[in-house]
Amino acid sequence: MIPQKEIVLIGDLENVTSSETSREFFSVSQEEGFIVDLSGKDNKARSFILTGETIYYSMINSKTLADRLNRPIEKNNYLENTP
Repeated sequence: MIPQKEIVLIGDLENVTSSETSREFFSVSQEEGFIVDLSGKDNKARSFILTGETIYYSMINSKTLADRLNRPIEKNNYLENTP
């Protein structure tokens, strides 16, 4: 799990990679080892999470990730908001 305070951006991978500049950014990031692929065995990444030092690929839709980020976490049958 990525700490919320470290997240800079959650983006849709398909929309972002349509730009030549973005494709180059992701290519260089991959070559330099800044990308962690969490999308599973099939490598069907749908979104990415950008932090200060790492880009994480995820198989979960970017809207779903953003919704989860903004939803309170249920812990021990109590709702707890995280900063």
